[in-house]
Amino acid sequence: LIYFIVIIIRVYIMDVKLDRGMSTLLIFIIAAAILSAAQSVVTTGIAGIMADFHVSSTTAQWIYSSFLLVLGVMIPLSAYITRRFKVKTILLSSLSLFLVGSLLAYVSPNIIVLIIARVIQAIGSGILLPITQIVLFKVIPEEKWQVYMGLFGFIIGIAPALAPTAGGMIIDYVGWRSIFLIFAGMVFVLILVALVVVKLEFETGDYPLDVLSLILCVLACVGIMLGFSNIAGNGFDLVYVILPIVVGTFSLIFFVRRQFGIKTPLVDLHALKNKYFFFGTLFSALLYFTMCGLNVIMPLFVQTVTSHNATTSGLILLPATLVMIVFNFIGPLLANKIGVRKVLIMSCIFSIVGYLIMMTYNTNSTVEYMIITQIIRAIGAGLGLMPAVTWTIAVVSGDVEDATAINNTVRQIIGAIGSAVAVVLMTVFAGGTLAHNRVSVSAFGQTSLVMAILAVISLVIVILYIKDEIHDLM
Repeated sequence: LIYFIVIIIRVYIMDVKLDRGMSTLLIFIIAAAILSAAQSVVTTGIAGIMADFHVSSTTAQWIYSSFLLVLGVMIPLSAYITRRFKVKTILLSSLSLFLVGSLLAYVSPNIIVLIIARVIQAIGSGILLPITQIVLFKVIPEEKWQVYMGLFGFIIGIAPALAPTAGGMIIDYVGWRSIFLIFAGMVFVLILVALVVVKLEFETGDYPLDVLSLILCVLACVGIMLGFSNIAGNGFDLVYVILPIVVGTFSLIFFVRRQFGIKTPLVDLHALKNKYFFFGTLFSALLYFTMCGLNVIMPLFVQTVTSHNATTSGLILLPATLVMIVFNFIGPLLANKIGVRKVLIMSCIFSIVGYLIMMTYNTNSTVEYMIITQIIRAIGAGLGLMPAVTWTIAVVSGDVEDATAINNTVRQIIGAIGSAVAVVLMTVFAGGTLAHNRVSVSAFGQTSLVMAILAVISLVIVILYIKDEIHDLM
């Protein structure tokens, strides 16, 4: 309800008529907020699920990991789905899949069924989330993309950020199964509303699905993401890490070559030949790499090196997360006022300063100091992501379906790699084992320096390739 009110207020402030296009976009954004919350809400229920099904944490975590993997696989399909099916069909299908997954999760008798239910949920989310961006780009005039992407980023960011806290409270009172029943109820109501409200349609056709491209895409996404995700728990194991990465890499190479060689590709990659789109995508991917890496190494440092508990670790990152979400909204507004180039330069500077300050952490660093310095880093991340994504899509605005699919897929894969590589770097710098000692403190500092160097590279990309006047680049 709060999300809906916020969106309505923004609509009327900007004097945008609430026509069938805006009504459809509102439903898509509300649905995206609900479905994105489902991604992280189960993390607080893992302990209860382990106890109920008598499984280990390694097994139970697949209710979260499987969701992320399926999201990565579904995103590249968004361009094909948008061209092939009606908007209303896409929305109702994704919500229905999510509803079925939620109900199945609620009644699941064992962990296998629960994981399958989460996969079904993720298929629905993987369809809807990227297509919401496509609908936004098609409904909203290009000169207002930054503003609405800011609103979209704020909503999509705050939902999964607050979901674990809200989910934890619900789980403590009525158990983890109730979470899925609540989601089922919300989505059911949304389906009924969508049946009446959604009337917007885009031009579609009998666009063929290249099955071989789909298979290669699945192998590439799953192989690369699974391999890098397994590094933290399995080192450089041949079966769990090396083999998936090799299979994923070769599949990606064949996938890319095939897309350039067939008449109706799964994803048209010609946008990558535009150097501004390429470097814009690279910028957002590097930013996402450092964000995902930080989300893993910071809790490791707080709990393992400074010997604080998990609750303290969460409290240190929570203010930074909320600040980043707010700046997800502020960043595009600033870009609309002063130009995207200045905003991205500020993003890089805040990021560089934040990561360099992290090099000053030690075993005696206070919680307050870590909170304040993490906020500086979070401002950089929040300022940069949505303006960069919006500018990158705008460079090739005539092909938003493929451009959105490329940009989102690259970020999803790079994010998975970033999470794993950050842990590996920190562990290697520490000599193989993290502990409450100076070596581990130094390892954290060295890893932070790597993040700062990536932010410097991002700054160079902005200076050389990000321009305020988009139409001069097309």
